[in-house]
Amino acid sequence: MDDSQLLRYSRHILLDEIGIEGQQKLLDARALVIGAGGLGSPAAMYLASAGVGRLTIVDNDTVDLTNLQRQIAHNMARVGLPKAESARATLAAINPAIQIEALVERADDARLAELVSRADVVLDCTDNFATRHAVNRACVAHGVPLVSGAVIRFDGQVSVFDPRGGAGRSADLPCYSCLFPQDQPFEDVACSTMGVFAPLVGVVGAMQAAEALKLLMGIGEPLAGRLLLLDGLRMDWTCIKIGRNDACPVCAQP
Repeated sequence: MDDSQLLRYSRHILLDEIGIEGQQKLLDARALVIGAGGLGSPAAMYLASAGVGRLTIVDNDTVDLTNLQRQIAHNMARVGLPKAESARATLAAINPAIQIEALVERADDARLAELVSRADVVLDCTDNFATRHAVNRACVAHGVPLVSGAVIRFDGQVSVFDPRGGAGRSADLPCYSCLFPQDQPFEDVACSTMGVFAPLVGVVGAMQAAEALKLLMGIGEPLAGRLLLLDGLRMDWTCIKIGRNDACPVCAQP
């Protein structure tokens, strides 16, 4: 790191758990953010401000006026523009020293496999089960940790699904499909019909960024094996332990 970086990231470096070594890990890291909406906005902005060296943002949607109530990476001047491009402009303004790739596309299984294989951590900031399961399959296949978040109305949830083995990691950690089986019928609930409390996506998106940063630096205890639920009306947190499904078609050993 040069003097400018040492100054910019000094409040991280002052933390004993991070220090120069941890900050350098962030600068060398690659993060993949799927979705540049309510969750992806704060998550990507914190990753950029924290100095994650290479960020890839994937979203095929465009900025709509109704998005601006909660999707803080966008503004009035960008209505009608691709969200991925709008997010890239915001992130570049926050931290012009990092590399930001904006992909305006809906990634299929093959494309996700390619993108996930190049990432050190993946943040699922999408709003539909089909994409979440596709991202999970790619993360399991390539051994890349996944940070998952979701918000609807006044309710939020966040968890980490880490398929990696090795020291300090349990072989019994679940994947996303263990918790929400991909062959189980789910009805996607859209914000356009149910609504969403704006600050809640900021809370959950920021927590996704925090978990991703911890994973990249190898510090603390990630939310792997735990599902954190937030009741935003009562501001009440509930933590549920979740286990691996030995019959899971995605992560179970043959």
